[in-house]
Amino acid sequence: MNIRIAPGAEVDETATVGDGTSVWGTAHIREGAVVGRDCNIGRGVYIGPGATVGDSCKVQNYALVYEPATVEDAVFIGPSAVLTNDPHPRAVTPAGVPKGPQDWTPVGVTVRHGASIGARAVCVAPVTIGRWALVAAGSVVTRDVPDYALVAGSPARRVRWVGRAGVPLEDEGGGRFRCPRTGERFTERDGDRLVPDGEGGLHDELS
Repeated sequence: MNIRIAPGAEVDETATVGDGTSVWGTAHIREGAVVGRDCNIGRGVYIGPGATVGDSCKVQNYALVYEPATVEDAVFIGPSAVLTNDPHPRAVTPAGVPKGPQDWTPVGVTVRHGASIGARAVCVAPVTIGRWALVAAGSVVTRDVPDYALVAGSPARRVRWVGRAGVPLEDEGGGRFRCPRTGERFTERDGDRLVPDGEGGLHDELS
């Protein structure tokens, strides 16, 4: 197995780390967490108990992935980004007693295949970040993000569509979009959904 765990990193003995993955110093991968193959887990990253990170992911320095987050393959999580797990956080119960594990139920953020989360962005659970979506740096995500959407702001809202290359798509009119880098074409459906040609878009309907 070709796994690199740098001095100072903490990987629980019950965690799973895939072949080809690097874990840099002061990162902490908790009990039962799963990190896939060919990942880069940066310095100071926290991956909570039972959280899952897919293959070929890049989790940058000091990002916090709280359980029970699910991060699919090929996801980028930028420096100091946070995936939260408590929609109603309190340090104590209504009776003033410090809260323990029995006093709350964690809920996770889901990040779909190929999505990117910019530096210092906060994703407030429970939300789902769609396939190949892009969350701009510093954004606060409080609702689900569609596939291929570029969202920005606090609260984050869609400002553009992006392709697999991560660059904004060119609007060709009539609900049609094109990636200037790859040439891939997409169709907008219902004003809030983007479908690549060949996945149930206009191209399929006319063929």
